[in-house]
Amino acid sequence: MTDSLNELPQIIPPSSWVERHCGRITPGGRVLDLACGSGRHARLLAGLGFSVAAVDRNFEAILKFSAVPGITAMQADLEGDEWPLAGRTFDGIVVTNYLWRPRLPDVLAMLAPGGVLIYETFMLGNEAYGKPSSPAFLLRPGELRELAQAAGLREIAFEEGYTASPKPAMRQAICAVRE
Repeated sequence: MTDSLNELPQIIPPSSWVERHCGRITPGGRVLDLACGSGRHARLLAGLGFSVAAVDRNFEAILKFSAVPGITAMQADLEGDEWPLAGRTFDGIVVTNYLWRPRLPDVLAMLAPGGVLIYETFMLGNEAYGKPSSPAFLLRPGELRELAQAAGLREIAFEEGYTASPKPAMRQAICAVRE
């Protein structure tokens, strides 16, 4: 006999950073959940009435929530030569646990006037706690703040440093708006 609780997939709750700031996005607006993974933020945002584009390279992850009302799922290579989201704009962009520096200017360019960027990922020092541990995938201190300023965004909130939840890590997060 098996323990049915052990067979249930672990459900990861939305990031408290995303939950705290997603109310700043224009109600009913178009939101991009970039590198959406399991879709925890896409589901949260669709449940709040946003029209969500959930994009990830993992086709199986996309299939799991492609029928959720309010979500348009798209499988795409975000690190290839061609930018699959060229020409699109969004009222909100949410990115968590993902960093591909060559595309950061493209991501920021998709933010519509009045649009809100909510970005949270790992930073240098995280190698002490696990993966990611390569500097290529870890933000430098203040890096998101610098990127937002260079793109002409106004910072709403910024945090960086150690966090114990949902697991010990070094993280950096920003919420910024294009005025």
